[in-house]
Amino acid sequence: MRALGLSTCLLLSVAPGIHAQAAPAEKPHWGPAPAVFPMGARMAVVSGDPSKAAVFTVQLAMPSGYKIAPHFHPTDETVEVKKGTLLVGMGDKFDASKAKPMKAGEKTLMAAKAHHFAAAQGATFIQVTAMGPFALTYVNPADDPQKQAVKP
Repeated sequence: MRALGLSTCLLLSVAPGIHAQAAPAEKPHWGPAPAVFPMGARMAVVSGDPSKAAVFTVQLAMPSGYKIAPHFHPTDETVEVKKGTLLVGMGDKFDASKAKPMKAGEKTLMAAKAHHFAAAQGATFIQVTAMGPFALTYVNPADDPQKQAVKP
């Protein structure tokens, strides 16, 4: 007998309120990451609903060289590298020399409101489990992709 888990059919909107429509499936459906993330990443909701005040799990796929500027979240989050290498650093400025590599199988707990940044070294897949509703706030508001001017 095959166990069926909850996954997402669609990401219906972008952060700050990521909404998911749950449906039984064997694999999560992937789509573009919400606009709060820099372009190029893909996301899938594995369980829960990131827009609700409850536990959720998402996976994020990032291409090699992908960077997320210093930011923080209102709740703790557990980050597990599923594939590739995630460079993670703490602080208000992106400084690759201060980043520590996390390899596949490694987990870390990012404390609520801790300023951190990340970069993918090679194609990288991570899984994040946290208490919703999901929110990501950039330390420098100019780093928020949602606030950057669209260039023709």
